[in-house]
Amino acid sequence: MSEEKQPRKASSVRHTRAIQRDHTKHSISAPTAKEIQERLTELVHPATLAQVSYFRSLGLRERSLGLMVMVAFVLEMIWRQVGGVNEMARLIQTEAMLWASPRRVSQQALSQRLTSLPSHLFLNILLSILPLLQKRWAERKRPLPPEIAWAQERYSKVQAVDGSTLDALIRKIGLLKDLPQNPLAGRITGLLNLCSRLPSQIWYESDSQAHDQRFWPQILAVLKANSLLIFDMGYINFDIFAQLTLAQVKFITRAKSNLVYALERALIKTATVHDSLVWIGPEDSRQLVRLVEVLYRGKWYRYLSNELDAEYLPTAYLVALYWQRWRIEDAYAIVKRLLGLAYFWCGAQNAVETQVWASWLLYAVLVDLTDSVAEALNQPFAAISMEMVYRSLYFFTQARHRGQAKDAVAYLAANTKLLGIVKRKRKSAHPSPLELIPILTDAELP
Repeated sequence: MSEEKQPRKASSVRHTRAIQRDHTKHSISAPTAKEIQERLTELVHPATLAQVSYFRSLGLRERSLGLMVMVAFVLEMIWRQVGGVNEMARLIQTEAMLWASPRRVSQQALSQRLTSLPSHLFLNILLSILPLLQKRWAERKRPLPPEIAWAQERYSKVQAVDGSTLDALIRKIGLLKDLPQNPLAGRITGLLNLCSRLPSQIWYESDSQAHDQRFWPQILAVLKANSLLIFDMGYINFDIFAQLTLAQVKFITRAKSNLVYALERALIKTATVHDSLVWIGPEDSRQLVRLVEVLYRGKWYRYLSNELDAEYLPTAYLVALYWQRWRIEDAYAIVKRLLGLAYFWCGAQNAVETQVWASWLLYAVLVDLTDSVAEALNQPFAAISMEMVYRSLYFFTQARHRGQAKDAVAYLAANTKLLGIVKRKRKSAHPSPLELIPILTDAELP
């Protein structure tokens, strides 16, 4: 008699420890391709120079590891996925890093500089290059998802906001080594432009338990009138809804299953689509919002919006736009998994923040490069794999050394099948905009 197969036990190895080991044990990456170095230098070097006078105004002394040099080192460290500060210190003594020449530097000096160089200088650099990257995106021609193209014509900005908890810090030295377990590195909240995929703002909170609601004041401070904001249920707050409406900012979010509301008027009512105006909130903050319910593959999905005009924001586009919120999850996956923000070189908060801002800066540069490839292939950005663009730069570097390639974008576009640049089509459990738009557009007003 054969024995029944026993279910596998959950692994006792922590995800974070596995990442840390993989990151520290893999071999040194090849030097960054010259063309990518030039692209990084073109974008980042002027923004870094613009911070030098501010750097000096803080009373910070120019030294071997000054601002210009540290920005080059940190960006190269992330882009090449260098395993740690020790390894980086060795590379610095033997190789040029972007615009910084080789120099003698110890591991201790590099670690100390990561903890002392003000991290907000990296944030300033990030925020200063985003408008340039946004302009470059606007000048390119490539197809956009139909709901994004539609929304771009009607709203000044289409953005998604979401938060993500950073992984654990290593307990080896300093104050962390006496803690009973690895503390989490904190929490980040990102505001992502859903058209360009570029971040509009990134916020960091050292408290890993910080609730998404804590970030609403910062979010509200940067939103502009006639923009559209998309967020998940973690940000639901009726008082904030009222503030968004007052600021002329439209929103789309999911509705909780226990939502209490009073029906004002049905806009659409079919067997699979309900679109209604409803009253929500307590008496002192009662407000009229739109409740959309869609039956898709046997499951009801419910959404809330303060855009009450069903002609200005049709039901089909409201639902399709909400599912574009997943693009911010894609951004977190790239920053944490591909660019290594799941592993931290140092436990000091300043060093963590430096790595956060530098990782998002490189994410923005990678978006810019990927969008160039999308334009060359005349494909939507969503059809191009950012991961494979990043990984395929190795093959471009080798081809360039052999004299077989000069331009990275042209090389990647010409070898897209070999390199897997265009994503394979996969079935999704979420409502597909291309399916929903024609179905919901056919729904008739009662």
